[in-house]
Amino acid sequence: MPDLLRGAVLCLLPAAVTGGIHLDGYCDTVDALASHGTPARRQEILKDPHIGAFGVIRLCWYFLLSFALWTTLAAPVGKELCLSFCLSRCLSGWAVARFPLAKHSGLAYTFATAADRKRVAWILLLAGVGLGGIVCWKSLAGGAMVLAALLVFWDYWRRSRKYFGGLSGDLAGWFLQRVELWMLAAVWIVEWGAHLL
Repeated sequence: MPDLLRGAVLCLLPAAVTGGIHLDGYCDTVDALASHGTPARRQEILKDPHIGAFGVIRLCWYFLLSFALWTTLAAPVGKELCLSFCLSRCLSGWAVARFPLAKHSGLAYTFATAADRKRVAWILLLAGVGLGGIVCWKSLAGGAMVLAALLVFWDYWRRSRKYFGGLSGDLAGWFLQRVELWMLAAVWIVEWGAHLL
């Protein structure tokens, strides 16, 4: 494929597969964070079905950056990027099983209470460590991707507690979108650095 068409397809494919549900959480969470309100006010914004100005602005930034990264990667379909979507889901599922929940309703609550949280957490931890090991094996780009994922995950844990009083489905979507973009950026940075050398 031409680079621009390849970049567009790879940029839009995750949203097409998921129906955009994680992007909805991303926009809602961006709007809530931009309010600088109390955790209760932020929870109200998460419930609002309308998108705010900050959500629109950040969504444009997100797609533009994702498109640019996918377009400029020399080899966009490597094991690292194929497994990045699995790794992000392992981290997200582990968070639902282990993080405190902000409320007793919604998708995150439904998933968390319907499962044996300890067993799910152990399975996802083992799967995540295994995927991280596979991705890092003999690959600097994979190591950078895993490091980026862990840094975004730490930020997710910190912000979900500090600004929202716990985890919600919207925050899980926000995390998935961010971690996948940062993992893609990490691969691009390593590739760009190797090109400079």
